[in-house]
Amino acid sequence: MQQKIQSEIVEIHVDDATYRGTGTVIYPTYINYFFGNNGTGKSTIAKAIRDGRGIKYAPTKTAADYCLHVFDQTFIDNNMRSYHNLPGVFTMNAVNAEIQRKIDDLTGKRTDARKRKTEAATGEEKKKEAKEALLKQLYQDCWDKTAALRKEFDKTQDGKKKARQFAEEVQRHQPAEQDLDELHRMYDSAYSATAKKYPLFATISDTTVLDTLPGTEILELAIVNSANTPFADFLKAVGSTEWVRQGHDAYHQAADGKCPYCNRTLPEDFEETLRTSFDDQYQTNLGRLDAFLGAYRSAANGLFIPLDKAPDDLYPSIDIKPYRDKLDALKTTIALNIERIREKKADPAKAVTLEPTAQILQELSDIITEYNRLIDENNAIVAAGPRKQAECRNAVFGHMAFVLKDVLEGYSRSDAAIQQEIDDYHKKVDAEEALLQQIETDLHRLSTQTVETETAMNNINVMLKDSGFQGFEVRPATEKVVKPDGSVEIVTPMPLINYAVVRTDTGEVAENLSEGEKNFIAFLYFQQLVFGSEGSDGSSRDKIVVIDDPVSSMDSSALFIVGAQIRKMIEICRNNADNRNPVVPGNFIKQLFILTHNAYFHREVTYPYANRYEFVSFYLVKKIANKSQVKLFDDVNPECPTERINVNPVKNSYAALWEEYKDVTTGIPLMNTIRRILEYYFLQLCGYEGSLLRQRILEENKASFTVDEYGNEDYTKYDLASAMLSYIAANATGINDGMHYVDDYMDIQLCRETFKMIFDFMGQGQHYNMMMGIK
Repeated sequence: MQQKIQSEIVEIHVDDATYRGTGTVIYPTYINYFFGNNGTGKSTIAKAIRDGRGIKYAPTKTAADYCLHVFDQTFIDNNMRSYHNLPGVFTMNAVNAEIQRKIDDLTGKRTDARKRKTEAATGEEKKKEAKEALLKQLYQDCWDKTAALRKEFDKTQDGKKKARQFAEEVQRHQPAEQDLDELHRMYDSAYSATAKKYPLFATISDTTVLDTLPGTEILELAIVNSANTPFADFLKAVGSTEWVRQGHDAYHQAADGKCPYCNRTLPEDFEETLRTSFDDQYQTNLGRLDAFLGAYRSAANGLFIPLDKAPDDLYPSIDIKPYRDKLDALKTTIALNIERIREKKADPAKAVTLEPTAQILQELSDIITEYNRLIDENNAIVAAGPRKQAECRNAVFGHMAFVLKDVLEGYSRSDAAIQQEIDDYHKKVDAEEALLQQIETDLHRLSTQTVETETAMNNINVMLKDSGFQGFEVRPATEKVVKPDGSVEIVTPMPLINYAVVRTDTGEVAENLSEGEKNFIAFLYFQQLVFGSEGSDGSSRDKIVVIDDPVSSMDSSALFIVGAQIRKMIEICRNNADNRNPVVPGNFIKQLFILTHNAYFHREVTYPYANRYEFVSFYLVKKIANKSQVKLFDDVNPECPTERINVNPVKNSYAALWEEYKDVTTGIPLMNTIRRILEYYFLQLCGYEGSLLRQRILEENKASFTVDEYGNEDYTKYDLASAMLSYIAANATGINDGMHYVDDYMDIQLCRETFKMIFDFMGQGQHYNMMMGIK
């Protein structure tokens, strides 16, 4: 789809008077028409351009590059305040052909240099846009690729929770991969709302304490009785030595001198007999075994009880299950070893071996060491407070920089390449700017040699006469000088820079001009400023022209002259966008803004340019609830949906009928619109009789209406054409033929085809195409 071509001013932000707070932005092209009623806000737009508020120029351009001419009430007031004193007009109207040739040559070079500068500036701007797009893509990539990490470590990004802020922060950190589990623990401690210190687990000072307990050798020693008394020999013979010893130890206190098994009274010397039945070494070894059992139990309890009591306030990041599992394994091993010692006591002659506990205790100690390390880190973080938060934040961003390392390096390479291109373009812009400054200097020097004012005065007088102002003309302003002898002499001051509007019959200053006359003369003067050079220094900067309601209070003849002169300005501006077959030479008017409430004048200056969509724009200015609005008037081209076309907001009733014809979608309204168009154009404008129109269309071209594309006879289009003509020729006998159509059964496309055929057969196909906007 084609785009509007921007010119010198590329944006106008209007935020004054009734536009305040509306966010109105206008993107003008070369030629810009604004239509709106009085008081809707047109003059506010002109004032914004004149004052330079909210104005954005094309790349490398500023207001200083142009001579801005604004015709509005302020211009009229400033230049017609006394109704007779016009400031001087300096025009470049060279009389020296050689100087003019040099000026033309320099002007051409200036145009070429500006074109090269614009191309370079455009290239630079595009590269800057590419650089900005690359940066925005970096922001998005950094944001997207770290979504999970940002969520996990959310509090470290306070103040950096937008893509741009986040990416810029990441770029400030050196990439450093982190252990995520460690990072989580640091984060949980540093940023927890309930962060606190936790108690440590009890430690194991000696993991071999149970395996190296003194006296363990007794477990491998066979403890046997070596006594040889008759009773000892009897016990050995029946194999009840240990049974008797254990029974005696267990029951002799409660047996009261009787045998606990047969209830007989024991001999008085039984205790002595029994004692002598066991030798001393046997008794000693049994004592050693009892002592070892007690020592083992005591050592096991001293070791296990502190370990079994884990901290009540447990650090949340610790998984206690491995600890409990290992503690259960230790408990089981200790219980097994105590049982084996008991077995040894029951059968002292039996050698037993205890299960080692050192490996379990070492593993348990390693678990405790790791637990306590985590707790110590947490406690240190809690104690450190904000310092640890900063450390955690740096660690998190360093890790994100590591994750994004490839993205950041790729961006740096691409950014450096684009920046080099930007620098190259900028050098070209600077070079062309230097050349332009030199050309401007040379033009200034040449222009000062060709300045004169008489042509401007003569041009204004010619247009005054052409527009019917026969009684006025512009003459050099004069002054009365009193000579030494008392006489008065009328002189024209030098340099000749002032004009006066005088009456041709009396030569007196015309002080009672009407409002329309003042406005017209002011416009003629304005036109000379536009077509002349900027000032007495001969400078010749390009022009931007703003014309705000120029035909207020003017009569038709003055309006005609003003319209013609504005169309001339439009053609000069048009040459900048399309210099093929120029109607008026020159291209010094680089941009044009025309604002009016006068519908007739608007049509006068717009009709030749409405179809130039690329560099011409139409705007409607309106005010609702004391808020002004500016709407660009364009639409999709009905003949080519991929194109857009200008739409003039000001239409006469006939043009409105065609707009209605384009939009209507049902049969009866379509037929009514068609009949009204045919009556207005063929009867009122072209002057045809209704009967003659019927004869030309339905009789002379009957074959074309009654034969379809396959050569078969078909009266459908003939009947439609007859129905269309029946309304405008209703007085002709028999013209209606009794034809009536029902809306629901009418073929809309066939109606449109028949309507176009009428124009074609009447030799008016070109008019049809024009009104339909068909190129």
